[in-house]
Amino acid sequence: MLPPQRIALTGASGLIGSALVGHLKSEGHTVQRLVRRAAVAPDEISWDPKAGTVDLAALEGVNAVIHLAGAGVGDHRWTSKYRSEILNSRLLGTTAIANAVAQVKPQTFISASAIGFYGETGNRAVVETDRAGDDFLAAVCREWEGAANLAGDVRTVKIRTGLVLDPTGGALGRMLPLFKFGLGGKLGSGRQWWSWITLHDQIRAICHLLESKIDGPVNLTSPNPVTNQEFTSALARALHRPALLPAPALALKIALGGFSTEILGSKKVLPQALLDDGFTFDYPHVIDALAQLVE
Repeated sequence: MLPPQRIALTGASGLIGSALVGHLKSEGHTVQRLVRRAAVAPDEISWDPKAGTVDLAALEGVNAVIHLAGAGVGDHRWTSKYRSEILNSRLLGTTAIANAVAQVKPQTFISASAIGFYGETGNRAVVETDRAGDDFLAAVCREWEGAANLAGDVRTVKIRTGLVLDPTGGALGRMLPLFKFGLGGKLGSGRQWWSWITLHDQIRAICHLLESKIDGPVNLTSPNPVTNQEFTSALARALHRPALLPAPALALKIALGGFSTEILGSKKVLPQALLDDGFTFDYPHVIDALAQLVE
């Protein structure tokens, strides 16, 4: 176990961030949350991602900085304005934090990214050494990871996160009500690959990376991606409900706009760097994971 450290965190109010704060505190670490206003509590550090400013004096002496903040890709329709928000929230925030990290020099900088980096992979499995895709989110991830490199010679880990499963939020949180009423089913053809990870293993993996010597990109996904049809069937089985009502691809495109490409697209991503570093998943298989989560 990592000895008690002082860890600074952006995105502390999000699904992953809030769970991570609780876990780190339970392990005896001191957590300081970066907030976009004047700091009013001892555990807060002020920053302004748009202005590119961070309270460096308050950040001085931290052992690690974990940067999770960024506008949600599935929160709004992808208008040209919101596409700019998705990109700028990542680019400006990561630039500000990485520049601060380069100055205060913690031991470790963990910066969020996403498996969107790989674009459409079809049935081809990809690992950290594979090239970036060529769609909108792949371009965002390239810029995002490029900004993290501004941290200079600090060990920098770019966590390419997949579909994070937790009943309190994210995709699973949205799907559960429909499936509980027997209104769920595959999305589109159902043949597209979904690369997923439980929130539990996501937090464990981030903590593993705090102790590790790894730097560069790390895929945070289960070693066993599944097709959408396999996922929705497993969810229905866990809830003891049928999964008879598929959502046609056209309806999803109309309802979700550009984000539908992420639901209907195929990303078969493997966590090679984590596995090579000796990390073991508590929930490597989706059937066990969903059974536990819906319980």
